[in-house]
Amino acid sequence: MPNRLAHETSPYLLQHADNPVDWWPWSAEAFEEARKRGVPVLLSVGYSSCHWCHVLATESFEDEAVAAFMNEHFVNIKVDREERPDVDAVYMEAVQAATGQGGWPMTVFLTADAEPFYFGTYFPPVPRQGMPSFRQVLEGVRSAWSDRRDEVAEVAGKIVKDLSGREISYGDASTPGEEEQAQALLGLTREYDPQRGGFGGAPKFPPSMVIEFLLRHHARTGSEGALQMAADTCERMARGGIYDQLGGGFARYSVDRDWVVPHFEKMLYDNALLCRVYAHLWRSTGSELARRVALETADFMVRELRTNEGGFASALDADSEDGSGAHVEGAYYVWTPRQLTEVLGAEDAELAARYFGVTEEGTFEEGSSVLQLPQQEGVFEAKRIEGVRERLLRSRDTRPAPGRDDKVVAAWNGLAIAALAETGAYFDRPDLVEAAVGAADLLVRLHLDEHAQLARTSKDGQVGANSGVLEDYADVAEGFLALASVTGEGVWLEFAGFLLDHVLARFVDPDSGSLYDTAVDAEKLIRRPQDPTDNATPSGWSAAAGALLSYAAQTGGAASAHGLVHRTAAERALGVVKALGPRVPRFIGWGLAVAEALLDGPKEVAVVGPALDDEATRALHRTALLGLAPGAVVAVGAVESDEFPLLADRPLVGGAPTAYVCRNFTCDAPTTDPEDLRTALSS
Repeated sequence: MPNRLAHETSPYLLQHADNPVDWWPWSAEAFEEARKRGVPVLLSVGYSSCHWCHVLATESFEDEAVAAFMNEHFVNIKVDREERPDVDAVYMEAVQAATGQGGWPMTVFLTADAEPFYFGTYFPPVPRQGMPSFRQVLEGVRSAWSDRRDEVAEVAGKIVKDLSGREISYGDASTPGEEEQAQALLGLTREYDPQRGGFGGAPKFPPSMVIEFLLRHHARTGSEGALQMAADTCERMARGGIYDQLGGGFARYSVDRDWVVPHFEKMLYDNALLCRVYAHLWRSTGSELARRVALETADFMVRELRTNEGGFASALDADSEDGSGAHVEGAYYVWTPRQLTEVLGAEDAELAARYFGVTEEGTFEEGSSVLQLPQQEGVFEAKRIEGVRERLLRSRDTRPAPGRDDKVVAAWNGLAIAALAETGAYFDRPDLVEAAVGAADLLVRLHLDEHAQLARTSKDGQVGANSGVLEDYADVAEGFLALASVTGEGVWLEFAGFLLDHVLARFVDPDSGSLYDTAVDAEKLIRRPQDPTDNATPSGWSAAAGALLSYAAQTGGAASAHGLVHRTAAERALGVVKALGPRVPRFIGWGLAVAEALLDGPKEVAVVGPALDDEATRALHRTALLGLAPGAVVAVGAVESDEFPLLADRPLVGGAPTAYVCRNFTCDAPTTDPEDLRTALSS
């Protein structure tokens, strides 16, 4: 008989709806039940494409005896971290503080007041490698609760007190300057892996936000070292197994330093961020590899993640069925020499094995290999390789596909909208721009209420119950601002303004200028979450600073009262980058990228013409979008249009389409020549 999760919209929660565990969703009623029964709460947090979450579920949550013990001695709450990033953040902070590490699945035991007192991640079904079994943990916690309740309460109270003392207040610091940005670059250089690209050791994550900083820093200062780190890292990732050499798109991370073996789940946010980064790398260098990867990644998102409603699904699982029917990580993606021969015949299989680095020993498990593009001598015939790739992809399409988490997360769709809009504009792919518009329409139609408050998720056209957090408001605003620049439709600028007004009113501390991840009127947890550092995505704090700065530039910047409010808020938010950028640059890359835009102005570009579809107007508009000035904003419209504030009082020069470039109260002479505009945006 299904448990209480059967009525939820989260695919992750629905995966547990038939467990014998009597799961509750996160709710006041669950804690009231624990209080009434006098038992602790077992909080289990994960997400649908998490491999070890599935393992724990199979080993323990589907076990009748374990479930019976859980039901008797605990109130069991299951949370999808992607639906409730606030709940996840608060308790993950406690787990990391107590154990020095974290991850998912996350297992936390709480009092009926939601105060944590014991923590862990994955626990095996039997004791293993110094880890207790899950059953032993359950019995130990039950015993402590029964026999040492006062001690448990004391521990819980101390943990909550320690967490509540972690408020961050960098909002009143000054903005980062040349010195801090140079120190951040030096710090990244020290952690850079010159042999393999990327930063640090294994596991290696795609450093999307850091690469955006490096590209902007190069554009502003001419630093060749910054560009080299960005370009080499992008090439190594694109040649590695972390990139899907057949279908496009990136996996979550590489388990090794060489980008060979990925953790196979594919997340929307990684692919949105990397699509945009590769498009920007092409914009900076003209790299054909960057162009190919940007377009293949965009096509992957549209082909495999777009939902029937026009939004983008959260993720594809790492696991899928192998030939025996077992669910195995990577089964969909890996190849043996024998499988190549079955599909291609001996001659082409030998070519494919050399080209994609497939060996008899294998680079993954049981003699299978992850496809990659190793550097090697010799020239391969492009047409023949393309034919091999197409045949392998067709064959792979017949394999059981990884599961898809169809949940539409507002923040990650905002990132996808920005990536698809810009990639479509750069490479003359109007279908990609249309896909971005479709996702934006869904967010406005379904996720925004009449007060422009944002819901975090939806699924199958049904909006979720959870409120948007700071990253939702900031990333969706970022997507809308990019869409406004690309399409010339001022309505997207308006919607971005509505969202950023909520950021200012409900997420910013009015005294310090610091930002919180949840709104002032959100559900109260044991601590109001607040984290300025980037993780897999830009922090809500940095993303808000970037969107506020761009919106201020689009609405007249410091020269207008409206723009001044947003610019001032962005500058106050960037105080944290001055403090953290020189110390931990890998973990505040988006903030450093926003700081580059601030140091460059950012530049404001207005393009006016007789009509948007006029050829000369389009040439100036395209040149503006391809400009390298960090964080430059672009407004385009017909002369005397009121779509964008930047278009006001911008006449044609000599009756021809004209571009205006301004920065910090100063404007260049208007130009009708795309080359002059290109020069103005690259200096």
